[in-house]
Amino acid sequence: MEHPPRRHQVIDLDDLSTEEIEEILATTESMKEVLSREIKQVPALRGRNVVNMFFEDSTRTRISFELAARALSANIVNFTARGSSVEKGESLIDTVRTLQSLGADIVVIRHSQSGAPYLVARHFQGAVINAGDGRHAHPTQALLDLFTIRERLGQVRDLRVVIVGDIVHSRVARSNIWGLTRMGAHVTLCAPPTLLGPSQHWLATWPNLTISHSLDEAIKGADVVMALRLQKERMQAGLLPSLREYTRAYGITPERLAQIGEGTLIMHPGPMNEGVEISPEAATAPNSVIEAQVTNGVAVRMALLYRLAG
Repeated sequence: MEHPPRRHQVIDLDDLSTEEIEEILATTESMKEVLSREIKQVPALRGRNVVNMFFEDSTRTRISFELAARALSANIVNFTARGSSVEKGESLIDTVRTLQSLGADIVVIRHSQSGAPYLVARHFQGAVINAGDGRHAHPTQALLDLFTIRERLGQVRDLRVVIVGDIVHSRVARSNIWGLTRMGAHVTLCAPPTLLGPSQHWLATWPNLTISHSLDEAIKGADVVMALRLQKERMQAGLLPSLREYTRAYGITPERLAQIGEGTLIMHPGPMNEGVEISPEAATAPNSVIEAQVTNGVAVRMALLYRLAG
């Protein structure tokens, strides 16, 4: 049986098959075992050059990619637009070609413009990983969320997952919808109309989604509740009456924490606005896996670097 050609890029989860996702999650388990050792390093990518191209500020994603590359013994270079030739007007294409000429094997890119990783992939001969682009996608976050859910609940198929918050502007939501539905979960999107957009927009691509404007209704019987970060500029843009009103209607408050129950996972991609979309009590509850998400991010990114670099 002929094997499919090796993948050289992960831009989103829309073109990953169920089998590919399963293989990535299985590799993540192996990488997590490496990270549990006293010496958290293997020589799998020794001599390979990984470049972190971050055109947006980041803490969790950038550092976890750096730790992942070092754990695989790769050479890691952190590129930022500030202080580079980008400030002199160099285009993204020229920057990528320069990195390729300097010997980069893998480019990890975060960019404020949706679609920037596709442009990089067209002009770079090595592997490309999207670390978040505009409102479009954040595939490694979705993969670590899938891994965390399966690690804690044993499966993803047939689970009821509620994603609540600023969905229309969220790259995390989009990638998670692709990953969760592909792996057989039942997904409910919950948000005020101004942060959800027309339901037809979502149902045209994912007809099996459930749309809700009531979090109290959506969380009934849920296996996972995933809160999204609310960017405060949404209120300044007039999309919300106030942060207090948003918290009352859509926040994971102590009262809703009691409704959710101990068997339901609470997730958040970070960084959190505690007291807005999630209360401190919910963020640190026994069924919160927010810290596990951060920890698993390193193993997932190790798995991707390893698989793409071959």
